[in-house]
Amino acid sequence: MRVTIVENTPSTQHGQVGIALHEAGAAINLIKPRQGDALPLSPDTDALIVFGGEQRADDVAGYPYLDPLADLMRAYGEADKPVLGICLGSQILARAYGATNLHGITTEAGWCEVNPLQAAADDPVMGVTGGPFRIYQMHTDTFTLPEGAVRLASSEVAENQCFRIGRATYGMQFHFEVNQNVARAWNRDFPDVVEGMRPGWLQEIEPEAARWGQQADQTGLALARAWVSLI
Repeated sequence: MRVTIVENTPSTQHGQVGIALHEAGAAINLIKPRQGDALPLSPDTDALIVFGGEQRADDVAGYPYLDPLADLMRAYGEADKPVLGICLGSQILARAYGATNLHGITTEAGWCEVNPLQAAADDPVMGVTGGPFRIYQMHTDTFTLPEGAVRLASSEVAENQCFRIGRATYGMQFHFEVNQNVARAWNRDFPDVVEGMRPGWLQEIEPEAARWGQQADQTGLALARAWVSLI
């Protein structure tokens, strides 16, 4: 199993997704386009994962690689190879399929509640949640639902928390890869960004981690394993 991972920040931690890939014995092809790595022109591995970042999904002037990345995500999906877009990755994926990116209207930060919809019950990935769950969030942007996509989960703030296109192309707005260790690392490495989204989070994280962190870690790993099983 060979999986391409695209990182959109200089420092990206794979968290629960990395654990699930390691368990499956996946060989990783890591691409960092912000640091000059070239994207392949067509699918050349068994699956594609695109992680998050602070940039806008449609800021092609500042990040010219975003258009080729959107094209690559769609090419993997049309080749019936599993695709996973997380946070910014989900926003790029939505745009790849004709949706519109919406800026600054859906701030969620910390362990927030996500509600699976009726379509999630029989979904091979979202079905593992079994009902509403708390999971890590850190975003202000969202997107319209792509034509032909199945909406699988929502929240009070963002209607499109998870969608699927075809068999195995998933966009997840929430950071299910973020476990408690990753959340603490974000507070340490990006304090200004975190505080800008949720003032006080640097102090509030520990009591909320005690309340929600363990279950969120379990849910995130279950989701990661379910998606990896599709490869």
